[in-house]
Amino acid sequence: MSENKQELHTEQIRINQVIEKMKSELALLEQQTSTVKSDILSIRRNFWEDVTVNMDDAVEAGETATSIKQQAEFLSEREHRHKHLHKDVKNLRRLVETPYFARIDFKEDGEQDIERIYLGIASFLDNESDEFLVYDWRAPISSLYYDYSLGPAKFTAPGGTVTGELQLKRQFIIKDGIIEGMFDTGLTIGDELLQEVLGKQSNAQMKSIVATIQKEQNKIIRNEKGKLLIVQGAAGSGKTSAALQRVAFLLYKYRETLNAEEIVLFSPNPMFNSYIRNVLPELGEENMQQTTFQQYLEFSLGDSFHVEDPFSQMEYMLTAQHEQDYEVRKKSAKYKSSIQFLHVVEQYLTHLSNENLVFQDIVFRNEVVISTLEISDYFYSLDKQLSITNRVKLTATWLLSELKKLEKSERKKEWVEDEIQYLDKEEYQFYFQKLSKQKRFSQDTFDDFEREQEQLSIYVVKRALSPVIKKIKRLDFLNMKAIYQQLFTLNQNDLHLTISPITNLDWQEICQYTSKHLNNNHLPYEDATPYLYLKEMIEGFKVNTSVKYVFIDEAQDYSSFQFAFLKHLFPNSRFTVLGDINQAIYAHHSHTGIEVLKNLFNGESIETIKLTRSYRSTKQIIEFTSAILEKNEEIEPFNRNGQKPIILEKNDENEIIAQIVDKIKNNSTYKTTAIICKTQKEANRVFDLLKDSIEVELIDKRSNQFDSGVVIIPAYLAKGIEFDCVILFNASYEQYGSEETRNLFYTACTRAMHELLIFYTMEATPFLANIPEELYINKTKIEG
Repeated sequence: MSENKQELHTEQIRINQVIEKMKSELALLEQQTSTVKSDILSIRRNFWEDVTVNMDDAVEAGETATSIKQQAEFLSEREHRHKHLHKDVKNLRRLVETPYFARIDFKEDGEQDIERIYLGIASFLDNESDEFLVYDWRAPISSLYYDYSLGPAKFTAPGGTVTGELQLKRQFIIKDGIIEGMFDTGLTIGDELLQEVLGKQSNAQMKSIVATIQKEQNKIIRNEKGKLLIVQGAAGSGKTSAALQRVAFLLYKYRETLNAEEIVLFSPNPMFNSYIRNVLPELGEENMQQTTFQQYLEFSLGDSFHVEDPFSQMEYMLTAQHEQDYEVRKKSAKYKSSIQFLHVVEQYLTHLSNENLVFQDIVFRNEVVISTLEISDYFYSLDKQLSITNRVKLTATWLLSELKKLEKSERKKEWVEDEIQYLDKEEYQFYFQKLSKQKRFSQDTFDDFEREQEQLSIYVVKRALSPVIKKIKRLDFLNMKAIYQQLFTLNQNDLHLTISPITNLDWQEICQYTSKHLNNNHLPYEDATPYLYLKEMIEGFKVNTSVKYVFIDEAQDYSSFQFAFLKHLFPNSRFTVLGDINQAIYAHHSHTGIEVLKNLFNGESIETIKLTRSYRSTKQIIEFTSAILEKNEEIEPFNRNGQKPIILEKNDENEIIAQIVDKIKNNSTYKTTAIICKTQKEANRVFDLLKDSIEVELIDKRSNQFDSGVVIIPAYLAKGIEFDCVILFNASYEQYGSEETRNLFYTACTRAMHELLIFYTMEATPFLANIPEELYINKTKIEG
């Protein structure tokens, strides 16, 4: 038997032994889980039978409360125990299938013995020997595998830095307990293992493969220095995967003080949330909070406006070039996304502190009981040294006290007596029970007519005033729509702007455009964040201090204003932002967002990590897509070969459709194929042309998930997702002729893992002109 076969045999024997121990432990855990579950069901079923209830006097009532508390605490302890056992069972079941993926041999300085360390998705301790048979990939010692080649190495343990020599690095491919591949390497991850993993078909959900974490990705995962961590990475460089593994690492390292609810991820769209939902559960952790910035805006403003989403804004920018307001809208979107406009809003707040805050009348029974003028006079009579927020709160308190006076004066009015007369039996009984509970009456009926009328008058007026009181408590006496709209009636001089990036004429055009939309109760996407910021600064910013970590994916598409808002919203959080400036598809935004974010963390530690190696696509696709970019970017392809991208010229869309149908019907090797269109409008049309010929799914902004198969999707919704095969529907000059669409075209092409086909009619996009011909196959020339 050769040395290699002997090693393989020895490793297989160890795996068999480890699996047997795991199965024994699993059986024990499953039995304990079942027992604890039975305890919980029994406690819930018999809760009140096991509690002594006696309310005869204060002592007995106190003992009853103590008994209930003890029973509730016992139930809580059992539920907590069950949760942890259930998690351990899930981890062990995964380990039984694949106990580990790597082995490292480490000789610590000053020690004679070499320690063999096996790495898996979770730790496994042998209770008999009290030693770890498998180490969690997030354990401090596991960083040796990711960060070092053979030779001197070190890791940071709880007790300090441990130095030594890494003498072996071995990688396994294990399926159902059988070693299918074993590689010894001096590099972090051997090409053989990566080739095995990356060459597979895509799935409808992202998979987390901790065995293939690279050294530069490991820096992201284990980074603990920066209050702000910026990850700039090429398409397919593993940014999102590293971010999710970072979440898993944080939950592991700080498991006593951090839970998943204290981490929030802002992702590009709801469909992307579906795409990544299995990653953390596969690593044995609960999912963090996941949302989109748009969902937050709609939650905060949806009751007041129709809030435009970024995809509708994007669709407008890509399809409405010939509309009258297009250029003004473009200027407006860019300006309102900038940090300069944040300064405009802040100057406006200073202006409002002195004058022009807009209020609404307090109306009761269709009559104005407190006018806007009275509210304004009171507000501006308060000390101007106080913030607007504090003065608004004091004004609300004053309004409630005025309503108290009103309440007393209303009781004697004729309408109150009429209301009492028309009380039905149920209402009468309801009020009587309330009064009885307050011990104002002790008999079965009201015992005095005058007292009856007096008490019922109180309740009738309170009931009538209740909606008004609620509105005041919600600060609805502020006319926020009018306050925001008023900003666009002022000239730049009124705001005392020392420097403005736009002309007075541009400002006037923006003001007219904005007012028109606000009058229609429509809040354009570029206005949503400034409006909410102004609202929060007036009413009181609802900061979130419970979230400890904020993750922002596709950060290049966030504006400076949005970053400033998020920093305000999560003042104590550590931020991890991930992006690729080459995929900044919102060309109308100001692309200084990341720089602004850095300035917001001025004086705090900031870490920047750049990922230049791309793993998603074949070498041929990466070389082709890199050449699309205007600047020579340092994008290093992983050496996984495939066919070159294919460019096909067709006479019209009907020919493209026929070719796609033929391609799909005669090629069933791929799990996921995307037909990427420039816009949703084009995607809808292509779907109508294809749906009767092939099985295909249309993706739009409302889609929450997609399954394996063929999808039609606009380019801006495909961000962050990968497909085995990408068919770019029509890369003509008409579609991708302007420089502003370069990044959109690049983004679409970089979604392809194994195959990329680009169709066009008439004249091709100019972005193909400078790509060396040896990087793609021109089917038109071949067929010609």
